[in-house]
Amino acid sequence: MSSTHIEQFMSAKLAQALANNLFPELDSQLRAGRHIGVDDLDNHAFLMDFQDELEGFYARYNVELVRAPEGFFYLRPRSTTLIPRSVLSELEMLVGKVLCYLYLSPERLANQGIFSTAELYEELLSLADEAKLLKVVNNRSTGSDLDKQKLLEKTRGALNRLRRLGMITFVSADNSQFVIAESVFRFGADVRSGDDPREAQLRLIRDGEAQSLAEDEKHPRPEDQDDDNEESDNDNATDEAEDEE
Repeated sequence: MSSTHIEQFMSAKLAQALANNLFPELDSQLRAGRHIGVDDLDNHAFLMDFQDELEGFYARYNVELVRAPEGFFYLRPRSTTLIPRSVLSELEMLVGKVLCYLYLSPERLANQGIFSTAELYEELLSLADEAKLLKVVNNRSTGSDLDKQKLLEKTRGALNRLRRLGMITFVSADNSQFVIAESVFRFGADVRSGDDPREAQLRLIRDGEAQSLAEDEKHPRPEDQDDDNEESDNDNATDEAEDEE
């Protein structure tokens, strides 16, 4: 087919984008729900260069290529999306909101942006009701040591899933320390206002708000997907973060 015929269906710049070596893997990551931040230099620069063309490309699948105010990109599905999507669990949402709170905290600068899983867990327990958290993990929770251990394991699993969404990056060999990406503001969209953002985020956590990343997700995700903490480190990055919830 001649280039003239091709241009009847797509612009030369879109064809250039689709032919780029970066596109196949980046496309897979976006469809899996990954957020592409400025730290992902090549992919972010690629999306900046071809944003207009790719917005039209993804619109054919009934999803939006969104560039958030903080600069990161992600796909937001519409109700008629042709790309599979899934939903974060309540605990994963709550962990995401606590990460957003930590991102806004003075401690982030003091710690050079590095947090530990233990610090996150302590913050989670201090900001949210422990009894409610235990009920999220086990409806019949009695507050036993076993229940608390299960909550810690689920919290680690939530962190691992959010890693695959592009919201944190582990920086230690045992995955006990991580840095938080700006894409955690997906969990803080409701605090972009004139209020102090950290106080607004704290209110959301204490109120137990856990609305899903994807705006139109009404389909609960299978229980077996909750156990991301068991996944090995060679998990494919394209596994990541499910469509914008």
